[in-house]
Amino acid sequence: MDLTEKNILDLIRKGEGLTLEFKKCSNSLSRDIYETVCAFLNRHGGTLLLGISDDGSVLGVDPDAIVQLKKDFVTASNNPQKISPPAYLSVDDVSVKKKTVLRIYVPESSQVHRCNGRIYDRNEDGDLDITDHTVQVANLYHRKQTVFTENKIYPHAGLKDLRHDLIEKCRKFVRINAQGHPWASMDDMQFIQSAQLFQTDPQTGKSGITLAGILLLGTDQLILSAVPAHRTDLILRKINLDRYDDRDLVRTNLIDSYDRIIAFVQKHLPDPFYLDGIERLSLRDNIFREVASNMLIHREYTNPYPARLIIEYGQVLTENASKPHGFGVLNPATSVPYPKNPVICAFFREIQRADELGSGIRKLIRYGKSYGGSDPEMIEGDVFRIIVKVPEFQSLPEKKQTKTQGTTEVVSPTTGEVTGEVTGEVTGEVRRLLSIMKEDKFRIEIQDALGLKGQGNFRALYLVPALKAGLIEMTIPDKPKSRHQKYRITAKGRQVLSCP
Repeated sequence: MDLTEKNILDLIRKGEGLTLEFKKCSNSLSRDIYETVCAFLNRHGGTLLLGISDDGSVLGVDPDAIVQLKKDFVTASNNPQKISPPAYLSVDDVSVKKKTVLRIYVPESSQVHRCNGRIYDRNEDGDLDITDHTVQVANLYHRKQTVFTENKIYPHAGLKDLRHDLIEKCRKFVRINAQGHPWASMDDMQFIQSAQLFQTDPQTGKSGITLAGILLLGTDQLILSAVPAHRTDLILRKINLDRYDDRDLVRTNLIDSYDRIIAFVQKHLPDPFYLDGIERLSLRDNIFREVASNMLIHREYTNPYPARLIIEYGQVLTENASKPHGFGVLNPATSVPYPKNPVICAFFREIQRADELGSGIRKLIRYGKSYGGSDPEMIEGDVFRIIVKVPEFQSLPEKKQTKTQGTTEVVSPTTGEVTGEVTGEVTGEVRRLLSIMKEDKFRIEIQDALGLKGQGNFRALYLVPALKAGLIEMTIPDKPKSRHQKYRITAKGRQVLSCP
């Protein structure tokens, strides 16, 4: 869910229930918060709102205590003495009726979790301690094991069968993206235990690497011995419709599989210029990051149906086996996200390969129409399908130009992609800016060269129009607010300068 005041108020109006709990928590965290987290993990997941009374009144939390509350919660939920196995959860704050409310989203887990050594389950009335109820505990374990096949344990697979270079690669990801992340200082065994990739079967007492651990970190030989049908088939099929124009058959771990899917997409799909405010955004990469993670995270790996990504003329089709919670085209406004492989999903979130459950659909809808001209389709069934429309650039003879709505597009005769777009009318301000862009410059250097003091007018009349027209670009497009950010003239900008 997007963190807006309206969305939080909509949640509050629904009232507490199976997947929603309110807590007052002005300046400290109550003990029963962790019992609710444990119950959500064991049932269907849910949302905790801190700073809300039981009757839905917005009380807010103490602004001076927000930082400490967040730190205390993250520390406790990551502590196996409090929540076992640990749950890597985050806390977000949002302003509601001019007061600060903390939101904690807890996804459903494929494990059975304990809070302070006790097992909690969730029903409409709240959190239930079922530790001493043998039948309920047995049913909980059975439900987790039968629904989530990623937890299948391979007793003969151990740490020696995993790729230690991949484990270290994941440590580097979390060091870069989350300062102080506990994985960064753990040894290899602690790492895989913390990520729930090494488990003990409660019925047999045998321990070993799980299917999720094998798929994420195993050697190719181990993966194919555990899941012989595992593969992701990447196909380009535009000219040779009977076979393919290019193909990559991926039969490796999920981390490298993700990278190869993205590389195949970047190789064969265009990335047209798109500006979100003053920030250059890659529509292609944002869309297919979600597509790639969806294919890998939500696949049913015990089903031999091969996963495929097929780039066709005007669209991309993906298919992967699934355990459906419904059938037909998903409606983003009403569909409820269900994790198919919560352990794999949580691992991908920790290494920044995926976002919160459900956010992928929102991103696909947000950017899909801007990229391909129509909304993507997601079709639920035994085989889950995604259809994303993509732009196609027609090849024209060399130097031939087409003029539409005041713009000129220069098309490459070899690649068929647009290689330049020159605005029909360039303002005097923008042309002045281009004239001084003989080398990469900081914003303040550009302003000084133009003799401008006011940043507001500079941005409105010079910088933003030049960026939107693609006449200049950022040297660090992924970090538009970086203190090292500079701007440089593009080929389009140089073409404008060469015109009288």
